Amino acid sequence: MNHILKSISYIFHPLLMPLLGVVFYLSKSPRFIPEPVMRAKVFSITILTIILPILLFYLLKTIRKVESFHLETVEERRIPLAINSAIVVLIIIRVLPIDEIPELYFFFIGILISTITCFALALAKFKASIHMIASAGFFMFAIALAIHFKININGTIALMCVILGAIATSRLHLKAHTPVELVVGCLVGFLPQLIMLNYWL
Repeated sequence: MNHILKSISYIFHPLLMPLLGVVFYLSKSPRFIPEPVMRAKVFSITILTIILPILLFYLLKTIRKVESFHLETVEERRIPLAINSAIVVLIIIRVLPIDEIPELYFFFIGILISTITCFALALAKFKASIHMIASAGFFMFAIALAIHFKININGTIALMCVILGAIATSRLHLKAHTPVELVVGCLVGFLPQLIMLNYWL
């Protein structure tokens, strides 16, 4: 059981959630988007939200600014969160401008707000769960897409509820967070996406 709960933290790592949101949108959207454009968007998001952060992590580890990939201390979180905020801004400006795919543009605006909020909490020495921030943000976005496009994803929503519970259980079991940190993380991920619905839903 320990190995299963530990693996959940890796399988549903926060770095994967932005890409998952993009892929989910492209798979469910009834709008015509040329396949080369879809491939280019997915490739760009993969590079910027997964590959680049991993490379930067190893750079930070080399210069001893971070110790663990899970960023276990509040101090370790500050530089990666600031860097990630800059990466999300780059995505918003260059990869997903508002006039191309508005839903994804506002999805990443929500991610930016969540990231900046998490950074501010880190400065205040509070360690909100980044796992819960990322997964709760994707969960809200998926529900919004179902409403927006009038599609039935009840099975997906039920599965995501189970996954959210599994992630929270994993983080508690590994003693990575307290229940309060998990709840705050969930709200920090969920609320910005909910607020962004006013602009595109």
